[in-house]
Amino acid sequence: MPFHVLTGSFVHESNTFKKGETTLQDFRDAVLDEGQVAIDRFGDVNDELAGFLDAGREAGWRITHTVSAHANPGAPVSRAAFDHIAAIICDAAAEQRATLDGILLSLHGSMVPAFCEDGEGELLARLREVVGPDLPVAVTLDLHAMVTPAMVERAQILVSYKTYPHVDMRETGRHAGRLLDAAMRGAVRPATLRAHRPMLDEANAGRTDVPETAALYARARAHEAEPGILAVSVNAGFSEADITEMGPTVLVTHDLGAETRAREIAEALADTIWDQRGHVFNDFLTPAAAAAEARDFDAAKGPLVIADYADNPGAGAYGDATALLDALLKAGATGGAFAPMIDPAAAAELHRHKVGETVTLDLGGKRDPAFGGGPMRLTGEIVHLSDGTYTGDGPILGGITHSFGPTAVFRVQGIDILVVTLNEQMLDLQQVRAFGIEPARLRFLVVKSMQHFRAAFEPIAGRVIVCDTGALATPQAHLRPYTRVRRPVWPLDRTGFAPSR
Repeated sequence: MPFHVLTGSFVHESNTFKKGETTLQDFRDAVLDEGQVAIDRFGDVNDELAGFLDAGREAGWRITHTVSAHANPGAPVSRAAFDHIAAIICDAAAEQRATLDGILLSLHGSMVPAFCEDGEGELLARLREVVGPDLPVAVTLDLHAMVTPAMVERAQILVSYKTYPHVDMRETGRHAGRLLDAAMRGAVRPATLRAHRPMLDEANAGRTDVPETAALYARARAHEAEPGILAVSVNAGFSEADITEMGPTVLVTHDLGAETRAREIAEALADTIWDQRGHVFNDFLTPAAAAAEARDFDAAKGPLVIADYADNPGAGAYGDATALLDALLKAGATGGAFAPMIDPAAAAELHRHKVGETVTLDLGGKRDPAFGGGPMRLTGEIVHLSDGTYTGDGPILGGITHSFGPTAVFRVQGIDILVVTLNEQMLDLQQVRAFGIEPARLRFLVVKSMQHFRAAFEPIAGRVIVCDTGALATPQAHLRPYTRVRRPVWPLDRTGFAPSR
């Protein structure tokens, strides 16, 4: 008889400093697909589910897929949303319990529900109540997971991405699936251990284009070739989620008998993370400095790409900070684009008009003006209107269709501003090209993203610079009011640390 495996995906990266909650509607606006609908959408793209299916085909499993649920990073997940999605997975496990041989889940690792600090640990606890303590459970995690002791106690196998920008989702799913198959066959008896360091996150947030950080992942891959070492995961952490157990971790999933070597590997990698804690690679420009570069840039070899790092919706920032746009307009920078400005009210107002009309409105800065600037009163021309649908063609979103919701391109003083309704960071060139903005014709392009933009936008850029606009995801962590994290913690504290081991 083939092994019967239950699969599911429940992904959210929660910014605990963001106002409000992430609701069930937010999941519906992004991804909330059950069963075959999810398989049809994600079964042959760069997604963990595709990797699960790859592993299942190799081994001849019978797969029951429950749900693929993914909301864009944002405020803590509401209890109603968490309970609803968790119930889809747990109810299916209860219904199929008599025939289940294993469970394979795609999670994030930094989900914070409104009612607890550890969404993944809570989901796994509910599952264990259904299936008992021994059924093999394998989990994939984002590289920015904040892995808690509860998570490693409740899943025998954990495998995280090894790239940032994340381009190895399918590969990670396949890796976890193969380990689950070996566990179900009795070829291995896996367990996972965890090493943690008192930091908000790894110095470069896990960037695999930074040599020192990339070396951590190269070491992890090399260790996976050792006898008994099944998976080595280096998790950078997520500094925008304030929980007790936040910070970078190293996980080693190992076979029975390899625990001592696994502990050596985990602690050595964690020691390196700690030793490199002050080695920050990015040069963060002020809005005024970035705007001056944009005004004067020679785009003969491609546009200047400016990352609005601090207003990255992918880190739960609001995506409506105006500090950089204000600086660009004051500097007289022209021939550029700004993407996106997440402002549902402005998008709706623009959709009450027609292409070619001149409109005056308040744009951006409406969610929390203290982070990144308040609303700007602007007059401009509508040059494009759309329902916001696009299909990615790059390394991260290739073949996947998403929507910004009602979307407009609003031209103000020679800058095309992509005004959108739904929350999303810049990951793919189609997020601008689908709306008539061609990067090759620009002097500069602002993208609200920290790092993921590089996979698609860096190859077409003449140069890339990074700007700190003081928005919610600012690298100046002291501007956020941490109350839960265990102290001392780097870089909020510089003294008082015990030896790393």
